Amino acid sequence: MVAPHTIKEHMEVVGSDGVHVGTVDHMEGTNEVKLTKSDEEAGEEHHFIPLAWVDHVDKKVHLKQSGAEAKARWKTH
Repeated sequence: MVAPHTIKEHMEVVGSDGVHVGTVDHMEGTNEVKLTKSDEEAGEEHHFIPLAWVDHVDKKVHLKQSGAEAKARWKTH
Protein backbone atom coordinates (compact mmCIF):
# COMPACT_ATOMS: atom_id res chain seq x y z
CA MET A 1 0.00 0.00 0.00
CA VAL A 2 1.10 3.55 -0.72
CA ALA A 3 2.23 5.62 2.27
CA PRO A 4 -0.27 8.45 2.89
CA HIS A 5 2.52 11.02 3.46
CA THR A 6 3.62 10.68 -0.20
CA ILE A 7 0.35 12.24 -1.38
CA LYS A 8 0.58 16.02 -1.34
CA GLU A 9 -1.81 18.92 -1.84
CA HIS A 10 -2.34 19.98 -5.48
CA MET A 11 -1.08 16.70 -7.00
CA GLU A 12 -2.97 15.55 -10.07
CA VAL A 13 -4.89 12.26 -9.72
CA VAL A 14 -5.10 10.12 -12.86
CA GLY A 15 -6.72 6.81 -13.69
CA SER A 16 -4.81 3.77 -14.90
CA ASP A 17 -5.62 4.95 -18.43
CA GLY A 18 -4.03 8.37 -17.79
CA VAL A 19 -7.39 10.17 -17.65
CA HIS A 20 -7.54 13.13 -15.25
CA VAL A 21 -9.71 12.30 -12.22
CA GLY A 22 -9.06 15.28 -9.97
CA THR A 23 -6.65 17.29 -7.86
CA VAL A 24 -5.66 16.45 -4.29
CA ASP A 25 -7.03 18.80 -1.64
CA HIS A 26 -5.50 16.79 1.22
CA MET A 27 -5.46 13.41 2.92
CA GLU A 28 -8.58 12.85 5.02
CA GLY A 29 -7.21 10.79 7.87
CA THR A 30 -4.92 8.01 6.68
CA ASN A 31 -7.34 6.13 4.42
CA GLU A 32 -8.95 8.65 2.07
CA VAL A 33 -7.77 11.20 -0.48
CA LYS A 34 -9.97 14.30 -0.58
CA LEU A 35 -10.15 15.94 -4.00
CA THR A 36 -10.66 19.67 -4.53
CA LYS A 37 -14.12 20.89 -5.39
CA SER A 38 -12.71 23.58 -7.67
CA ASP A 39 -11.35 21.02 -10.15
CA GLU A 40 -13.21 21.03 -13.48
CA GLU A 41 -14.17 17.35 -13.01
CA ALA A 42 -15.56 17.86 -9.49
CA GLY A 43 -18.82 19.66 -10.20
CA GLU A 44 -18.22 22.01 -7.23
CA GLU A 45 -18.19 19.08 -4.75
CA HIS A 46 -15.43 17.46 -2.76
CA HIS A 47 -14.94 13.81 -3.71
CA PHE A 48 -13.18 11.13 -1.71
CA ILE A 49 -11.26 8.11 -2.96
CA PRO A 50 -9.87 5.34 -0.77
CA LEU A 51 -6.12 5.10 -0.40
CA ALA A 52 -6.47 1.45 -1.44
CA TRP A 53 -7.29 2.64 -5.00
CA VAL A 54 -3.85 4.26 -5.35
CA ASP A 55 -1.38 2.18 -7.36
CA HIS A 56 1.64 4.47 -7.03
CA VAL A 57 2.71 8.07 -6.58
CA ASP A 58 5.33 10.00 -8.53
CA LYS A 59 4.60 13.57 -9.61
CA LYS A 60 0.97 12.39 -9.90
CA VAL A 61 -1.27 10.04 -7.95
CA HIS A 62 -1.91 7.00 -10.17
CA LEU A 63 -5.01 4.90 -9.53
CA LYS A 64 -5.54 1.17 -10.13
CA GLN A 65 -8.85 1.90 -11.94
CA SER A 66 -9.58 3.79 -15.11
CA GLY A 67 -10.60 7.41 -14.77
CA ALA A 68 -14.22 6.63 -15.64
CA GLU A 69 -14.42 3.79 -13.11
CA ALA A 70 -12.96 5.96 -10.34
CA LYS A 71 -15.44 8.77 -11.07
CA ALA A 72 -18.33 6.29 -11.09
CA ARG A 73 -17.32 4.97 -7.65
CA TRP A 74 -15.94 8.02 -5.79
CA LYS A 75 -17.90 9.29 -2.80
CA THR A 76 -19.05 12.67 -1.55
CA HIS A 77 -19.49 13.38 2.16
